[in-house]
Amino acid sequence: MTDTPLGEFEQVVLLAVLRLGENAYGVTIREEIAAKTDRDPSPGALYTTLARMEEKGLVKSRLGDPTPDRGGRAKRFVKLTASGIDAVARAQRSYQNLLRGISLPGLAHG
Repeated sequence: MTDTPLGEFEQVVLLAVLRLGENAYGVTIREEIAAKTDRDPSPGALYTTLARMEEKGLVKSRLGDPTPDRGGRAKRFVKLTASGIDAVARAQRSYQNLLRGISLPGLAHG
């Protein structure tokens, strides 16, 4: 478990993994980030971040079955650990606390 604050890109990746559930692997994570943010992360940046977060215990990965459409290569599926869920929840609470009472154009209030 780590108490190190998450960087912004780490939060984006963790949230994309959460959104994708059982279908979270490199390609779908990149597509989700591109669809929901103004970012188009390079595969290298994404895989480096995923590897670093796995070392920190925030995510775990497993290899799926090799598939013909991937030239016999297996997908590496990613899932948040309890520490990863806790870390992203803490980070989001911090942002919400900082935003409370601030009015920004285009920001939903609730």
